[in-house]
Amino acid sequence: MKGTATVVKNAGSHFLLSELPTWKPFPAVLKGKVRMSGNSSTNPVAVGDVVTYECTVDPDASHPASIVSIHDRKNHLIRRSTNLSRQSHVIAANIDRAFLVVTLYFPEIKLPFLDRLLVTCEVYGIPATIVLNKVDIFKEEFPEEMENFRRIYENAGYEVIMTSARTGEGLDRLREAVTGSEGGQVCLFSGESGVGKSSLVKALDPSLDPKVGDISMAHLQGKHTTSLYEMYPLSCGCFMIDTPGLRGFGLVSLKKEEVALYFPEMLRVSGGCRFSPCTHTHEPGCAVKEAVYQGTITAERYSSYLGMLEEDKKFR
Repeated sequence: MKGTATVVKNAGSHFLLSELPTWKPFPAVLKGKVRMSGNSSTNPVAVGDVVTYECTVDPDASHPASIVSIHDRKNHLIRRSTNLSRQSHVIAANIDRAFLVVTLYFPEIKLPFLDRLLVTCEVYGIPATIVLNKVDIFKEEFPEEMENFRRIYENAGYEVIMTSARTGEGLDRLREAVTGSEGGQVCLFSGESGVGKSSLVKALDPSLDPKVGDISMAHLQGKHTTSLYEMYPLSCGCFMIDTPGLRGFGLVSLKKEEVALYFPEMLRVSGGCRFSPCTHTHEPGCAVKEAVYQGTITAERYSSYLGMLEEDKKFR
């Protein structure tokens, strides 16, 4: 018997699938031929992938389903692998919106890291929202830095939602953004370690059933029991893909002359450049450099852009 389901948990070569929007996860393994088809990335199957599976007729099988094919993706978020610079890793697939969680300090934000995430979202057509967490601390200690951060990214065209998992500030707006206009969307929550993502998710939806994790671990006992990527159902009817804290993010398959196309604020003014193509570095009559000089493009974002033109390993 064959069926279609969505990957809701990835633990190496073992997975949990569910026929969304119904939430009834069941275990599955990956057939060898499918695994070989993903030779361009370290993981051919990602959370969010829609797959075709086959069920075994053996009632005593520990994994009654096998993934036999992967459906075409509408999008995916991908990064260059940390240790294998020629390989890539798919973080998640078929995402309706990405929520990038950051803090100003504790840990200190690295703007080039955030900008690489944003550029990758732009490349693959994933709408992105920035979530600045722990604002209860920053309002007291770093109010100017907090407002400057908001200015940088709202100027670039991104919504910045200010939140505090501790006080509840901003959670209503975040919940509204996660739900979306139609409901049922799949959202990605990602960010560096220590930004309070897990606490934020729990505060966002206290109804999350902790048994989900217990059931998952029982299915995968002895096989990669530390889950790297997992989807959860939210009480609003949407689904959230949670990721581990990212330590680095390398751009994949992006030529230097294409980078500026994925900075929205640069794209808005680049038509005014004297030369085309323009790298926005040394050419005379460059509208982007003029916008940086005038302050309509922030120096911080322009600096990140210049960094992306250099060796990728610099910010990995």
